[in-house]
Amino acid sequence: MAKKTDARARPRKRPADLREACVEEALAIVGESGLEALSLREVARRLHVSHQAPYKHFQSRDHILAEVVGRAFTGFARHLDARPRSADPMEDLAQLGLAYLGFARTHPLHYRLMFGTPLPDPGRHPEMMKQARHAFAILLYGVARLHGRPADTLSELDALFVWASMHGLAGILQSHALHTLDLKDSVLGAAIPHALLKIRFALDGDERAKQAPAGR
Repeated sequence: MAKKTDARARPRKRPADLREACVEEALAIVGESGLEALSLREVARRLHVSHQAPYKHFQSRDHILAEVVGRAFTGFARHLDARPRSADPMEDLAQLGLAYLGFARTHPLHYRLMFGTPLPDPGRHPEMMKQARHAFAILLYGVARLHGRPADTLSELDALFVWASMHGLAGILQSHALHTLDLKDSVLGAAIPHALLKIRFALDGDERAKQAPAGR
């Protein structure tokens, strides 16, 4: 009687698209074991291919990491672009904030890769940052539209203020420490609209101050 072969002992079929398989496996490694565990050798081991195979598509660990991060930024920019649009510049900026927080909540690994890990040198991996710049340009345009003029230094500063506010809120809402504070559900539920309202007051107040007559 023929013995049954253990399925785990059978050699795995080489991925049809090795490059794509390498990128997916790299993301899985970072998600499971952290950035420190990522190497092309580990990618090869997990895909059951020769340790040289990934080098046919990626020159180094930084190159595959740049591809993973670049895709995260692409998904992030696409998510921001897909937000509900509004003719009211302030409402549109609020929708952008909600989209930002929504991405951080539903794609925590990608979010952490973009904003919480050391990135490869952007000068050597320009494509990685292309969509990152696009995402910031969306925010900058929204702020400039609110000011009613082309983007300038003030718009850039305000864009950084909005980004810092959303980034901080996203980090707090995902923090385990938040749940040790015993805050009421009503407080947690109001945190996002409250932050957006405060940003609205800050930006709108700045505009009103510039429009007020001198001496007032």
